[in-house]
Amino acid sequence: MIADETDQWLQTVGDRFGTPAFVYFAQRVDQRIAQLRQTLGQWFALSFAVKSNPNPALLGWLNGRIDHLDISSIGELRLAIGAGWAPDRLSYTGPGKREADLREAIEAGVGLLVLESLREAKFADAMARSLGKVQPVLVRIAPDTVPKGFGDQLAGKPTPFGIDLEEADEALDRILAHPNLRLEGLHIYSGTQCLKGAAIVENYRNFISIFETLCDAHGLSPSTLVFGAGLGVAYHDNDTPLDLTEIADGISPDLDRFTGLPTFRESRLVLELGRFLVAEAGYFLTRVISIKQSRGKRIAICDGGMNNHLPACGLFGMVMRRNYLMHKVGGGEGDETVDLVGPLCTTIDRLANSVALPHLDEGDLIAVHNSGAYGLTASPIHFISHDPPVELMIGEGELFDVSRL
Repeated sequence: MIADETDQWLQTVGDRFGTPAFVYFAQRVDQRIAQLRQTLGQWFALSFAVKSNPNPALLGWLNGRIDHLDISSIGELRLAIGAGWAPDRLSYTGPGKREADLREAIEAGVGLLVLESLREAKFADAMARSLGKVQPVLVRIAPDTVPKGFGDQLAGKPTPFGIDLEEADEALDRILAHPNLRLEGLHIYSGTQCLKGAAIVENYRNFISIFETLCDAHGLSPSTLVFGAGLGVAYHDNDTPLDLTEIADGISPDLDRFTGLPTFRESRLVLELGRFLVAEAGYFLTRVISIKQSRGKRIAICDGGMNNHLPACGLFGMVMRRNYLMHKVGGGEGDETVDLVGPLCTTIDRLANSVALPHLDEGDLIAVHNSGAYGLTASPIHFISHDPPVELMIGEGELFDVSRL
């Protein structure tokens, strides 16, 4: 989709529905799915992490386009089922599952319950027994190392996620002893937001090594092995987008050897994706409501900010705050340096510091890129009680209001 066409849609949204707004271009998600199928599809099924964007219309649209959903709460389980997904196509991760959550998930028929601790295994076994079921489970392993290059590293340090690799052998023996749990395989997610293809390849090799070692030690022939993708998105200036072909070429010999082993010949490998699938398909649209000069700085005050898009304000796991890519809808002549802030009464409500944009006036629209994941879902929408943003999806040349709030 060319830039002019994108801006026409964004202008239409601003005129018809107002701002702030999130706009999702379905065609771009389709393109990303096609890229993944072409490069990695011979080895991997695709699973979408609902936490990155739980919009019900998006979940319904994805049904039939990807293979699975990964949910992280009972609320997401209900959203997925409400969007038409069969429960047996869902995996359920998360370290804080309550007994009531386990009961509802097992009773609903969730396909794979991802165990993050022996406590969960104990309660899940009891719940399944009380319901007269045998629950299929995966065990999440917390690896002891992750290559450099991941934005958020989950390995080799104390973590609430999964069972430490050092304790995995004993834990697997104990889980295998639960009569109402059926161990279907393993799950690993060791880092997020990586833009280095070589690091991703090295990480997947580490996963393969862990899977081989644990399955051989415990006589497992797993039906499912989940590779936490960790594939990153080019959010900022000078970020280089990932090359999926480079990743596929690097890991293909390892995957071919791995899937050729008798133990893993029937295993289903699943690539769990969130931001990489949907982030670049979305824009956050906000309108400039006021311009002011303050002590040598030009400041544009917008009608949406941290309350709608916390990650764009640098408050979602960023070590050092950097501006998201963004543009003025419709463009303009020349660039000037401006700070963009939201409408909230706090100094951390800041969409951009010293960003170069064409001259801004009151009423102009700003589009923040890469906002299809971890936008509204990660934001404190109730802070200072502004109305929530609208959500729109563009597909097949039509515009749909898919607001959930």
